[in-house]
Amino acid sequence: MSQKIKLCSRYVITIFFVVLIKSCGIYSFTGASIPLDTETFQVNYFENIAGNRPGSTIEPGLDRDFTLALQDILINQTNLNLTNTNGDLVFEGEIIEYGITPMSATAQNTAAQNRLIITVNVRYFNNKNEEDNYETSFSFFYDFPAEQQLYDIKDTAHGEIFERITQDIFNASLAKW
Repeated sequence: MSQKIKLCSRYVITIFFVVLIKSCGIYSFTGASIPLDTETFQVNYFENIAGNRPGSTIEPGLDRDFTLALQDILINQTNLNLTNTNGDLVFEGEIIEYGITPMSATAQNTAAQNRLIITVNVRYFNNKNEEDNYETSFSFFYDFPAEQQLYDIKDTAHGEIFERITQDIFNASLAKW
């Protein structure tokens, strides 16, 4: 008799958790809570217009690399499907700043450390819930010794900056942080 009660208790607990999880929509352990009727996302090409801003430069391939980095984080942290048109969630924007500034000086009045800054303007459209739409800028930086050239640290710097900016975009749009 006690085995039947234990078995019945397990079924009740299992059903309770299934109902609880289903009622909350699709839950991801990355913190994203995506409604059940949301199936696709679209990341439009992020054009690099940083060269139009004083102090910024154009970095070839930066636009492609950033667009792919944003697609990757959404693919890896959600179960949504990437589409080229009519996405339930749409991300678009442009890279508006890409520049190096000196951060500290030596006794000889030369730079001891430089900072690479990238700023991306993002427009997010949730076609299932327009109240979630936003437009904002996300920025991050990478500090490096002045004796190094951008060419030497570019891959590492871009990787760290993209990781931070794309996670911030993910948090603002899907995790609501």
